[in-house]
Amino acid sequence: MLGLFACCINHALAAQREVVDWNPGWLFSIGAGADGADGVDGGAPGADAGSWRAVVLPHDWSIESPVSKDAPSLGGGGFFQTGIGWYKRDFDIPPEWNGKHVSLEFEGVYMNAGVWVNGVSVAKQPYGYSTFFADITQHLRPGRTNTVLVRADNSAQPNSRWYSGSGINRPVRLHVTAPVRVAPRGVFVATTELTPGSATLRVGTDALNGTTAAANLTVETIILDPDGREAGAAKVSGRALAGGRFSARATISITNPRPWSPETPALYRAVTRVHSGGGVVDEVATPFGVRMVRVSAERGFELNGRPLKLTGGNVHHDHGPLGAAAFARAEERKVELLKAAGFNAARTSHNPPSPAFLDACDRLGLLVMDEAFDGWKSSKTARDYGVHFDGWWRRDLDAMVLRDRNHPSVVLWSIGNEMYERGDAGGLRIAHALTRRIRELDTTRPVTAGVNGMGKGGGWEQLDPLFATLDVAGYNYELAARHDGDHGRLPHRVIVSTESYLSETFANWAVVHDNTHVIGDFVWSAMDYLGEAGIGRVFPPGEPVVRHWEGDQWPWHGAACGDIDLTGWRKPISHYRNIVWDRGEKLYAAVLAPAPGGGKWGVSPWAPEPLLPHWTWPGHEGEPLTVEVYSRHDTVKLFLNGKLLGEKPTTRAEEFKAVFSVPYEPGKLEAAGCDAAGREAERFTLVTAGPAARLRLTADRTRLAADQQDLAFVTVEVLDKDGVPVPHSDVSVSYALEGPATLAGIGGADFTTDETYRANPRRVFQGRALVVVRAGEKSGAVRLTAIAGGLAPAEITLNTLNTLNTLSTMQVR
Repeated sequence: MLGLFACCINHALAAQREVVDWNPGWLFSIGAGADGADGVDGGAPGADAGSWRAVVLPHDWSIESPVSKDAPSLGGGGFFQTGIGWYKRDFDIPPEWNGKHVSLEFEGVYMNAGVWVNGVSVAKQPYGYSTFFADITQHLRPGRTNTVLVRADNSAQPNSRWYSGSGINRPVRLHVTAPVRVAPRGVFVATTELTPGSATLRVGTDALNGTTAAANLTVETIILDPDGREAGAAKVSGRALAGGRFSARATISITNPRPWSPETPALYRAVTRVHSGGGVVDEVATPFGVRMVRVSAERGFELNGRPLKLTGGNVHHDHGPLGAAAFARAEERKVELLKAAGFNAARTSHNPPSPAFLDACDRLGLLVMDEAFDGWKSSKTARDYGVHFDGWWRRDLDAMVLRDRNHPSVVLWSIGNEMYERGDAGGLRIAHALTRRIRELDTTRPVTAGVNGMGKGGGWEQLDPLFATLDVAGYNYELAARHDGDHGRLPHRVIVSTESYLSETFANWAVVHDNTHVIGDFVWSAMDYLGEAGIGRVFPPGEPVVRHWEGDQWPWHGAACGDIDLTGWRKPISHYRNIVWDRGEKLYAAVLAPAPGGGKWGVSPWAPEPLLPHWTWPGHEGEPLTVEVYSRHDTVKLFLNGKLLGEKPTTRAEEFKAVFSVPYEPGKLEAAGCDAAGREAERFTLVTAGPAARLRLTADRTRLAADQQDLAFVTVEVLDKDGVPVPHSDVSVSYALEGPATLAGIGGADFTTDETYRANPRRVFQGRALVVVRAGEKSGAVRLTAIAGGLAPAEITLNTLNTLNTLSTMQVR
């Protein structure tokens, strides 16, 4: 039914609105170019075509280069190269565009973007995470080749505390519409009432009149349920002045709604038609969810009237070996990994995410705290967004809220993170301005911010006026110490832990579990990421523990503080968190890696001691090793080679954890979860690996769309002859690819390597690596082969298919 509907809608759209994927066909060159570049024909570097190379967006040029100790991005940017990049695309204008309105949509360009069409400047956008539009209607040249030139200027460094990437790292679209049309982000559907039997929707639509005469308009809205059936409709008529807009407001009731939630992420669509001059002149479809969010100290966070605790994690925008390139499949995989690890919420630290990330959250059911900025006017690095804040905050905040407010996954807005002005009068004025503007655009979601203590700058209570501007007070690393006293002082304050240490897993769960006014915990961080070099680093005995902002972290170029590593592998802390939060898993075991020389590891607040889920420790025979068992059972028993070593309780009183000291001998280590009567429910097993014998390739999917956008993430493992992973292998592996696809990136979880994410061959880390395969534009079989000296090779076959996503051109978010 939905497929038939989509075809019908697209047939109608062909006559009124054309949305073109503009990711192929670009040329790229890196270099300084002409300052200002307002007369750009030939003014960009490489006007001699030889210095340009073809790229398909999204594209991040920083990830292609080696890291360098001297890179001006410093450790915050992961020691990656930046600079200035130019993108060029030629195109012709078909006759049917005559009299149409034409614009370009850039989902994100990092950073200081400039756009020129046929030598004329049409758009500028400093903030690299904002979606923006460029109206190119008046600058097109019918009958001649037209040229779009984009400059991404990431040369002013340092400008980020994490890896930003460089370039047009999010998709681009071309929009062709009638002059009378729905405004960009001009449809907003909000649920105002929701019961099991009915829902009331408030629908706002802004239509633009791009003609030179006033126009009578009728805006028609049709609500389609998740099966594509009409659930409700409304029409509103009015008049738009020449060059003006008409704002239509309608209320639509639907029966037997299917509410959106993480368990049942049902998506509706609002089809909007603009009638003028006797016909339909524009038509768009907006996905949305029927759902309501409320927060209160008495009932906590409620989704559709049901209290829900947020098991959250902070995520940055990069995708490891892909850098900041926001492929839709990479964003979808990130959401899949988060959900598989037990998270039900993510905070987009510290910037608006790509639309594809939110689309995936909508489809798969992950709640989102959508964050606008890291800091405000006071800069955290010399050349960050603070230098643009005064002139751009309102436009960038509007861009985020208007773009994202129809996403049902977005349940909280965040206006900032650890802002330097948080305790002074200037910061309070900014907070009032930001929250006021959000509430002018959307009253359906609470507003928060991630706020840390004042340190030497003042007392905690000094932040009370700032928190009073918010609907939810976001505490960074302050939850356990502050929540109880604050609740006594301010019983109506709703609190969320916006950042917490990995080591606070149990303590913060207990606070959230036991207190209605505390709605959730977002750990720092859910996933490892590039940049912020050295956070999560563990130091060998005898070395001083240097926190990531205190000294030179070279050769580290990333952050190892996540539950999930750069390849998508879940660390033991991820399994412990899932068990503590009772999100499905019941039993897991890991071993503390012996420190060199038998001493103790040096850890920082974001770095717990290194635990690994294997029983392969050659050279440590007879030495006592620390084994941690995580369990939601009443007790656990531990066996080594069939011999019972002991039994310990693992209830809440023990923080769902038992710790054993086990003299190492090779073989089989088994943890058994038991109930109070001693009955065994399940076992978790670790087996000693033998010598490395072969490679194994495992793809997350083997059928890809032949669209130059789809990806396969292939896990590479080193195994012994019995198929047991060999955890200490760092063998160098070469990869060969045959068929219509390319290698988009190769990586591992080692942040100290100097190998690039395009290096081939490349070493595995702890016996694992990740290869990302990017589909080409032709269908066919793709064979990936992995070869390493002394090991049996591995190969896997993928297939690229010519498929058409018939829904993509319908959506105007």
